[in-house]
Amino acid sequence: MITALAGGVGAARFLQGLTTLVKGDELTVIVNTGDDIELFGLDISPDIDIVTYTLAGIVDEEKGWGLKEDTFNCLSALQTYGFETWFKLGDKDLATHIRRTHLLKSGFRLSSVTNDICQALGLRLRILPMTEDKFETVIVTDKGRMHFQEYLVKRAAQDKVLGVEFSGAVTARATPGVIESILESDAVIICPSNPIVSIGTILSLKGVKNALMKTEAKIVAISPIVGGVPVKGPADKLMRSLGLEVSAFGVAGFYKDFLDTLVIDSVDKAQKERIQHLGLNVVVTNTVMKTLQDKIQLAQAVLDQVTA
Repeated sequence: MITALAGGVGAARFLQGLTTLVKGDELTVIVNTGDDIELFGLDISPDIDIVTYTLAGIVDEEKGWGLKEDTFNCLSALQTYGFETWFKLGDKDLATHIRRTHLLKSGFRLSSVTNDICQALGLRLRILPMTEDKFETVIVTDKGRMHFQEYLVKRAAQDKVLGVEFSGAVTARATPGVIESILESDAVIICPSNPIVSIGTILSLKGVKNALMKTEAKIVAISPIVGGVPVKGPADKLMRSLGLEVSAFGVAGFYKDFLDTLVIDSVDKAQKERIQHLGLNVVVTNTVMKTLQDKIQLAQAVLDQVTA
């Protein structure tokens, strides 16, 4: 049994490779929900959707989000009525959000709704939202406090970051099955996602970090920082705002309390010894996933560590 902690695009690409090597019924993916947002009366779960769309083979690979060959007629019509349309929801994509919102308003929990969508898309692995409670990642900037999606999408991550807050972290509980999956797994994989707002959200939930420290599973993480910059997204700005070094070493330091092995890219091989001094095993390989073969090779490198 393998449990993976995941954010959005980077995690989805890695999981695409992993699911070619691991059977669906042997894999549980715990996904960040700190990015979730309500727009036009609909409940949007961006990271869950990116992961499910990618593993179902229907994601728009060029953009890295949304659905293949989607159109945006509804969004254009909403703009005519004066709505803000900075968050790009395609017409086919809207069906997912309508289905999710309908089920949630009918009394179903987000985990059940996510399972329903996975089954409809032909997926057999278990995808768990990290929490079913209200939880919101807030970015504190020189322009004020704002939802992560507003910072990232609407304002294109241009504002100076002063800090990161997890609204609801004190009261939010991990979704049933999250803690148990970590404790009962043979291996835990931390996907190459933003350490602060994709994985850090999961770690902030009561009991999760403790479970990672207690589990007998081997824990392996893939650094999302390559050559001192994130492969995708604003991880550098967020890490820097919290006083973390923007490097594979900085990622290692963030996870060191529970991590066994960190997988870093070949361009960062000079950092191997520094990371080892933290008491961690280090694997150096290609971590930039441009092709399906890249994804499979990276997944195999990780599996080699957890099955050794």
